[in-house]
Amino acid sequence: MFISEIFYSVQGEGALVGIPSVFIRTSGCNLRCTWCDTPYASWKPEGHEMSVEEILQEIDQYPSRFCVVTGGEPMIARDIQALLAALHQLGKHITIETAATILPNGIPCDLASLSPKLANSTPSLEHGGVAWIARHEATRWQPETLRAWCAAYDFQLKFVISSEADLVSIEELIQQSGVKPTPEKVLLMPEGRTVEELKHLAPKVVEWCKARGWRYCSRLHIDLFGNKRGT
Repeated sequence: MFISEIFYSVQGEGALVGIPSVFIRTSGCNLRCTWCDTPYASWKPEGHEMSVEEILQEIDQYPSRFCVVTGGEPMIARDIQALLAALHQLGKHITIETAATILPNGIPCDLASLSPKLANSTPSLEHGGVAWIARHEATRWQPETLRAWCAAYDFQLKFVISSEADLVSIEELIQQSGVKPTPEKVLLMPEGRTVEELKHLAPKVVEWCKARGWRYCSRLHIDLFGNKRGT
């Protein structure tokens, strides 16, 4: 598998925020989000090849049973099914962070952290070029795939939001998907890669969450460490 990094930190986002977790970040992505905060795993994939056995040896040094498999897009990684099966056999709690563009096909997963991409993610012509704009737009929203994930696993829907206009898009996407999440399973995360950017938008996002009963999603790792790899 092409692995960008493996590190031990606290979960910074979502329902399990604050829990010490081992992060396994695969490198490679089928999308090109304009605001991506891990370009080394998407726009310009970096990393090294590791076998499933080598990955298991590395994570064995950490005391937590919580593992977060992320990317890039981990569901396109070679041998992802073998890795997840091995983690499951070891009794690990598995969170998969995915854009929900690839069907799960029965993989082991305890929490599906699903982040469907809104139109605010589409790269600009200057940033992505015509080819990536078209590919991104054709791929970013797969309602049948999202429905399959939500039917199979405990889940959270995590949306990166940059303006109030995104709220209408979120409501439309949820309706199109046919998924009926309880309000606390819908997470709004301010768009931003620095503490200053997040704090600027956070008060507005909190009010939008309060009006709908949705969950505000902080980025604890940014607050603690800044936008740094390995955190």
